[in-house]
Order: sequence, then structure tokens, then C-alpha cells
Amino acid sequence: MADLRVKTHSPDAMGRVLSVTPQSAGWIYVGFDVFRLAPGQSLSEVTEDREVCLVLLAGFATVTAGDETFTKIGGRASPFDGKPYSVYVPAQSDFTVTADSDVELAVCSAPGTGKFPVRLIPPDAVGFEERGQGSNRRLVYNILPDTAPAESLLVVEVITPGGNWSSYPPHKHDQDAFPQETFLEETYYHRLNPPQGFAFQRVYTDARDIDETYAVENGDCVMVPRGYHPVGAPHGYDLYYLNVMAGPLRQWRFKNDPAHEWIVKPKAE
Repeated sequence: MADLRVKTHSPDAMGRVLSVTPQSAGWIYVGFDVFRLAPGQSLSEVTEDREVCLVLLAGFATVTAGDETFTKIGGRASPFDGKPYSVYVPAQSDFTVTADSDVELAVCSAPGTGKFPVRLIPPDAVGFEERGQGSNRRLVYNILPDTAPAESLLVVEVITPGGNWSSYPPHKHDQDAFPQETFLEETYYHRLNPPQGFAFQRVYTDARDIDETYAVENGDCVMVPRGYHPVGAPHGYDLYYLNVMAGPLRQWRFKNDPAHEWIVKPKAE
């Protein structure tokens, strides 16, 4: 099995520090890049046949997309500091991001035709929910859920407090069997607070033809082509991850690992 973990590297001439493409991942839908831009540095791209969600992980930036300009949006010091600003950019369009400070930018992409217009997704449009209980508790920020306009992309941020588990019980979404389950490729972009920490992610299938466990460090990305994919954050280190999902149907329907589903079933009286 190919390595499902992609590590960040020093910025290239464009500021890119991480890249996952359908070609590099060996799949069809999800693309994911991270850029670190210095003040005044710009990134310009044409979306072609892919829709894009620009997520400001940290810093301030001015974004021009199509005929729209959003001036000096953002402001988080890190992904752990509240809800993000994001910009949806349709296929058959273009965008330019100019850094007004040091900027960390995620560029999430998936197939599109240009059906929906450019739009700003400000923090007050980002849904929040708290999932799980006890050591299974995590905080979820829905940037681009399946209830929001888009053609393929699903984008969500999750913060898992130190000592807790996330994407747990282990679940999968690798079968095109709506409404019970949908097929969605997925990336996990991990950040840790403090940054010298680590966390664990396992990706495995029922048949164990995929069965990989990674000690992920700050800035690592894990690709999930199929299978279950739980995450654990050690005591003392909060874990953030940015999820990008896409597939043939833009609905998030998952199946828990039957061996562990008892964890979330109501106890018999």
C-alpha cells in the first residue's frame, strides 16, 4: 500500500508547502494544497474544471475571485483561534489571494462546472456543533456542509481536545449506497497545539487490505481513499484537522465499524 501520509516542506516559489492532487493520490475527486504566503505575496490560479474553497487558516488576506473582491479578511493567529473566513470559487473562474500579513491558506478543490457564484463564507456563516461525550468530545466547524451550495466539495474543521478521540467510533464512507452510505474521498490536514506534539490516525478496511497507522505531526496530511479512519490526540496536545471530502454524490452518509458501534448505542435499561 502506498504511503497515505503527506508531509509539508519548505515553501516553493508560489508558497506551496503541501499538495495532494487526484493524480498524486491515485483517486478522482479531492485536491488539497496548503500555501504559506509572506506579506505582499500573491497567489493566482485559474480553477478550470474544479470548484475551490479557499480557507484562511491564519492571517489576513485580500481575495479577488471572478468579479468579487474581499478586502483584508481572516485574522486568526492559528487554526485554533475561532472560526475561519473562507471563499467559495466556482469552476471556470479565477482567483488571486494577496497576503496582508503572514498567511497560511488551504486550497480545497473538487470537480465542478461553474453552477454557483463566488461567495464569501464569513465566520458567522460557519455552523458549529459539539459531537461526542467524555473522551470522545470534539468541536466541529462546518464551512461547506452538504446543506450549503456547492457541486462536489464538503469542507469542515474539527478540534479534538488533548486526550480525546475523533472520527470515532471508526466510520467509513466508501460505498455508493445512498441513503445508507456514500462514497467520499477525504483528506485530513493536521495541526497541533503546542506544535511539537503528535497524534495518531489509523486507516483500515474490513478486509485489512488497507491497515496503516500514522504518528502524525504538525502539518501532516493523511489521505483516506477508503476505509475507517479514527484519530486520537494525546494528553496535553489539542488536535486540529481540516477535512476535505468529495465523491459522486454530495451527501455525507457514513457507516460505523460494526465491531465498535456499541460505543454509541443506547444502553439497555
